[in-house]
Amino acid sequence: MTTRLDALKTLSLVVADTGDLDAIERYWPHDATTNPSLLLKAFDMSGYQALIDEELAAVEAEIADPQARVEHAVDRLAVAKGVEIARRIPGRVSTEVAARLSFDTQASIRKAHELIELYERRGLGRDRVLIKLASTWEGIRAAERLEKEGIQCNLTLLFSEAQAQACFDAGVFLVSPFVGRVTDWYKKETGHDYAPEDDPGVRFVRRVCERVGRGGYDTVVMGASFRTVGQVLALAGCPRLTLSPALLEQLATEEGEVARAVDIPAAGERPAPLDEPAFRWGHNQDAMANDKLAEGIRRFDEDQRTLEARIAERLGA
Repeated sequence: MTTRLDALKTLSLVVADTGDLDAIERYWPHDATTNPSLLLKAFDMSGYQALIDEELAAVEAEIADPQARVEHAVDRLAVAKGVEIARRIPGRVSTEVAARLSFDTQASIRKAHELIELYERRGLGRDRVLIKLASTWEGIRAAERLEKEGIQCNLTLLFSEAQAQACFDAGVFLVSPFVGRVTDWYKKETGHDYAPEDDPGVRFVRRVCERVGRGGYDTVVMGASFRTVGQVLALAGCPRLTLSPALLEQLATEEGEVARAVDIPAAGERPAPLDEPAFRWGHNQDAMANDKLAEGIRRFDEDQRTLEARIAERLGA
């Protein structure tokens, strides 16, 4: 009997929302990711201590300034982990630009160039990497520039249709609309639990899929931030789904078929591109999207700062 994970893989490309190499080898996802949150976990895992020591020693040998050492160490660790992940998957590894740069287009572009250069020094070409940026106006503009340079991007923290449309207009390679965080907001506001078909996060991602199809855009939609297997199965057929090890394990141990729940419609009339005022107004009209984007950037930055503190402590020791 086919497992639900294998059945799901016939409908959607499965991406591992983890940097755990053992989990990646176990579930054979197409793509995977690395970010400060996942790097923090590596600091507490015995299997990664040699890699961390090697990268921090290289930073100490190259850079004298303590603050610059820490920033460069974050990038080196992300890329070193990304290269290890890439050896175990057929697709791409997403690597995150620091959340604190989410409102600075030029700084985001510079950081993306630095990450790509580090990958290329280690023999991994840009065709195997996605640069992950927050879906702010400034982040989208950075992605637009990078895409024109042949550096493809994953736009994350996407909660509104205005964000999605601006990403499509910019020609970004991939967007990651969040499911679980959208539903979390509505559950907190209403006190209701939602069946998968009525789940606000599921319905949001389905609208994003419909929008990309109707507009005939090339952007790939990847559902992200899942809380339950029910949400995952309700989005079977979305081009890509990024799943945590816990959800991958649950799907891998359950037998059964998976029915297609999302169809990308045929292209119709493409809407006019959003300018900055229209983007900001459209996003502003969605209270959930405003709350969750701001919260997401703060949380990403908290993890980045915690990671930097752990690195500074280790370098000092």
